[in-house]
Amino acid sequence: MAEANNEKQHIRLNICKEVIDIYVKRGGEEAYYRSAAEIANSTYTKYAELFRGRRSERFIAATALLEIGVKYQMEHADKSTDAYNHLLERLTSDIDEVLETKKTKA
Repeated sequence: MAEANNEKQHIRLNICKEVIDIYVKRGGEEAYYRSAAEIANSTYTKYAELFRGRRSERFIAATALLEIGVKYQMEHADKSTDAYNHLLERLTSDIDEVLETKKTKA
């Protein structure tokens, strides 16, 4: 059990006026959580400035969460197509090379 505690570290994040205490894996996860908290706060602040006094805090938070989710999906889609595009380019190049070799032998 003591080993499991050494693998985690406690961090405290301030997100949208809420303090969140969590345990994360040592060795790199902390940076991702802190970066995510910055994104959440800046997105929330943007919508709070637009809608405060006219919409509920819950609406503001939901709108910020939606924007973050859409950006994540768009980035994920771009990255997944990049891998396929790279593979297709490599395969096309290999096919062209084989066809050129066959032409020169014929």
